[in-house]
Amino acid sequence: MGKIAYFDCPTGIAGDMCLGALVDAGLPWQELNQLLQILGLAQECQLWSEEVLRQGQRATKVEVKVMTTDHHHHRHLPEIERMIQGAMLPPKVKEWSLKVFRQLAIAEGAVHGVAPEKVHFHEVGATDALVDVVGTCLGLHYLEVETLYCSALPTGGGTVKAAHGRMPVPVPAVLELWQMRQVPVYSNGIERELVTPTGAALVTTLAEKFGPIPAMQLGRVGLGAGNHDLSMPNILRLWIGERQENTESETVAVLETQVDDLTPQAIAYTSEELFKTGALDVFTQAIGMKKSRPGHLITVICHPERVEDCQEILFRETTTLGIRSRLQTRHILARELRTVELPYGRVRVKIARQGEEVLNMQPEYEDCAKIAREQQKPLTTIQQMVLQEFKVNEL
Repeated sequence: MGKIAYFDCPTGIAGDMCLGALVDAGLPWQELNQLLQILGLAQECQLWSEEVLRQGQRATKVEVKVMTTDHHHHRHLPEIERMIQGAMLPPKVKEWSLKVFRQLAIAEGAVHGVAPEKVHFHEVGATDALVDVVGTCLGLHYLEVETLYCSALPTGGGTVKAAHGRMPVPVPAVLELWQMRQVPVYSNGIERELVTPTGAALVTTLAEKFGPIPAMQLGRVGLGAGNHDLSMPNILRLWIGERQENTESETVAVLETQVDDLTPQAIAYTSEELFKTGALDVFTQAIGMKKSRPGHLITVICHPERVEDCQEILFRETTTLGIRSRLQTRHILARELRTVELPYGRVRVKIARQGEEVLNMQPEYEDCAKIAREQQKPLTTIQQMVLQEFKVNEL
């Protein structure tokens, strides 16, 4: 069974930082160095590695030194894809690498208003990017990483010199990649480019989820150094371990407000709007308010990036004058959706597992209700049929 890994990015992420973290975590140097021959880049660049200190903390620095002075040859996506497809690489490494470059080309194309196939990879340096992307995919494969997770990413600040002149940080391609994956971002107060297009493309393509570290039994940690000394250790931390299947955890926001002059219809409508905007749960409780007036406590649970949207709905649709919010850790069982075929149609079944053990199965209400109405049968009869069919065919 494959391992899981987590990129912890307090000072951002770049392709060379990924390589450094992977080498530090156990990727043999000769495996990475052979990549230049495999990709046909041995005449264009060299790999260099050393241990360095960042704010007194040890880490591995890997650098791709490009030797060619031909700045006019910029590879397009089709050429890069041919190089990867023709290389003697494991199928998974090819698949991941091609997806990363396709994601990056889509983002660059959206920024410059051209088709992905027409994108010049001058902003990231085609040679550097090839080694960084394929090397990272090779390292994750070598270390038997099956699923990758990533922390929220720092925005950085200031400006950076690029092929099209000075650009604000984060650069447009990074911003586009973040938008494509709805990545949670924040400011750590450092005014410098912290996330490069290559680093953003790697994690927005390969990471299963962004947020807190998933439950794991930690096996090893790799430390990849960035280029500069910053106000905090400029180190990308790669955590690798075995998944703990009991529960997963995530950070959620809890919003609360109480009202004493809202109709039941308005409360129901507000709940519907909150669910539409991405709320995970909405519920109300009857409460006693000041002057003994009866009222309702409205509670909304959502992901942190949806807080502003949910607050806007609460202010717009209710009579509240204030909303409280806090962050909490939510522990959840691993869940999946399966489909059961009945003579009357398909019904989705939500399954909750703890490891390999199924703890709960619940047919989707809307699917069952639709069939019950159409067939003029009791809802409970349809639900029982679904569970029986699922147990026969799936368990």
